[in-house]
Amino acid sequence: MLTYSLAHWMAFLSTAVLLNLSPGPDLAFILGQTARHGRRGGVAAMLGVWSGAGLHVAMAALGLSAILATSALAFSLVKWVGAAYLVWLGLQALLARTGAAESPPTGVAPGARTIYRQGILVSLLNPKVAVFFLAFLPQFVEPAAGPAGLQLAFHGLLIIAVAAVIEPPLVLAGAGLAGALRGRRRLGTWLEKGLGMVFVALGVRLALSER
Repeated sequence: MLTYSLAHWMAFLSTAVLLNLSPGPDLAFILGQTARHGRRGGVAAMLGVWSGAGLHVAMAALGLSAILATSALAFSLVKWVGAAYLVWLGLQALLARTGAAESPPTGVAPGARTIYRQGILVSLLNPKVAVFFLAFLPQFVEPAAGPAGLQLAFHGLLIIAVAAVIEPPLVLAGAGLAGALRGRRRLGTWLEKGLGMVFVALGVRLALSER
């Protein structure tokens, strides 16, 4: 059970690495919170995104993601809620008071629990992620390797495990860069506004996306 060939693992892991490195709302949120709140803020965002991805994996394994893939109403509803949420996050950054990005991080990142919950929502409210998991994971299901639901869950969790290898170094590097730039008021302000524009653009792109 759950025994695969070397070719299977090479194809899956290479795809999982490319998936985790591709730009999107999840990675933008993690790096954005790292820039704003330092390493602990980035870790909270990262854990939130992983939790949201875990829920997507569970839905794919249980077949619930098929509803988003087949129901135009369900897909559109989740899409518009997710787009509105990304735009709202972007407007928060755009309207943040000048200099907020330069405030040094304390022992606990400001609103770490809030950042964690936001990370879950950023991942969970992206219907394209659910549809992607539904289309991607079944390609690696092999009849002789065990129940399909178990294989879907196993490969989905491995994608999160790959993220656990790739994303922490990005958070550490981003926190170091943000720390080096901290105190440069004008640059920090532009960083905050740039982050806001990225989230607004991602929200608009999600709103205009099709299944």
